[in-house]
Amino acid sequence: MRPGTRWRRRLPRPRTLRARLTAGLVVLLALSCAAVGGAAVFELNGFLTGRLDQQLRDVGQRFPASLEHRVKAPDHDGDEHGDTRRQSAGTFGARLVAGAVTNAAVVRSGSDTTSLDAPLSAADARTLAAVAVDARGHSVRLSSLGEYRLMAADGPHDDVLITGLPLEPVESAVHQLEIVAAVVFGAALAATGVAGAVWVRWSLRPLSRVAATATRVSELPLASGEVTLPPRAPGADPRSEVGQVAAAFNRMLGHVENALTKRHASEERLRRFAADASHELRTPVASVRGHAELALLHPGPVPPEVNRALERVAAESARMGEMVDDLLLLARLDAGRPLERSPVDLTRLVLDAVTDARAAGPGHRWTMELPEEPVKVTGDGHRLHQMLANLLANARLHTPAGTKVTTSLETGGTSVVLAVHDDGPGVPKELQAGVFERFTRADHRRRPEHQGGGAGLGLSIVVAVAEAHEGSVGLESRPGATTFTVRLPAARISSE
Repeated sequence: MRPGTRWRRRLPRPRTLRARLTAGLVVLLALSCAAVGGAAVFELNGFLTGRLDQQLRDVGQRFPASLEHRVKAPDHDGDEHGDTRRQSAGTFGARLVAGAVTNAAVVRSGSDTTSLDAPLSAADARTLAAVAVDARGHSVRLSSLGEYRLMAADGPHDDVLITGLPLEPVESAVHQLEIVAAVVFGAALAATGVAGAVWVRWSLRPLSRVAATATRVSELPLASGEVTLPPRAPGADPRSEVGQVAAAFNRMLGHVENALTKRHASEERLRRFAADASHELRTPVASVRGHAELALLHPGPVPPEVNRALERVAAESARMGEMVDDLLLLARLDAGRPLERSPVDLTRLVLDAVTDARAAGPGHRWTMELPEEPVKVTGDGHRLHQMLANLLANARLHTPAGTKVTTSLETGGTSVVLAVHDDGPGVPKELQAGVFERFTRADHRRRPEHQGGGAGLGLSIVVAVAEAHEGSVGLESRPGATTFTVRLPAARISSE
């Protein structure tokens, strides 16, 4: 991993839109301040350096030219060290002959002319020799004197005269401007960050209200039942992007509410139809069954064909009666009708249901795994018995003879787990996703010799009863191992 990559990953990134907008505003302002500050420093440095160059032109080459007299003869004023009149402190002068420094001096503040000599190293001498003779200022660094602005010109005796002034005042002024700019721009950035955060927060208030409304909608049970959507998000300026988002969101809520209302009305009509049809069919089905059984009890001779037909009528009417009862039960559960709520001993229910299943399917091996202590839940005992009976009937009808079916019961904290396991061929993978849906029927691969069977409502009733008791149903199946698991809330122990 490259070092730069790790450094970038450690940088905190703003996640919310408000934080990103505020951070973007501060970054843009920081870039603007840096550009303004950099331009100001650059211009000030250029301005002061230009003034320094002008001073060098005004001073001319009088001071470095006077250094020649220190060797040849005293000057007219009797100063044998150089002309320091009207020279400011720090003025530097040097005389070069054939590229070699012959004389070098600097005017020192508060000192006499006997201390004009400037100590120069060999590197300083090379630096002075490299200064271009173009009557223009050049910034150099002398090891013994610091930063200087130098200007070189040809002398009258085939020599080069260099005059210089210190850059320290320019650097001091530029540095002071940098400090002031950093303080002012830093304060401006801090104030802008706070003010920008407040402004962005105020500007995005409609968007926050849209998010709050969307959160309330996401918490509603939209899957079933009548749903009342929360009030619409407050409107904003439709000319702004936030206002357009709020308006689009409100229109979407309107469409969703209309669709949910129509769906709920359709489901209510379907439930009423199923309940009414089931209720109305119970009487004629029972009548047909009764007449068929009465005809079978006739003492006179009956042709075998008629007797067989009457037996089929009685069997199918009984099957139709069970289907009508199942449809009526599902309609009532869908309508949310309350079930009986009383303590139920699941251990006793398992014993009774397995006993009934053993009598109905003697070819299977029925076993139980029950805890020593009774397991109790709160609910409708009749419906819970029907749920367990449907699970056992499903295992019996869809597995071959000799299959071992194990019913287990265990408690785990606040829940009770009821499982029906068989070692049959398993539920086909293509059927597992919709095995709990209504009117879903197997293709008889779990039990090829099975013909007929239910209407595909048994497992739907199992799910409906479990959910009515605030529980859930799961399925795990593979060849040789199929387990239906029902989780129910355990009975609450009274504090009395």
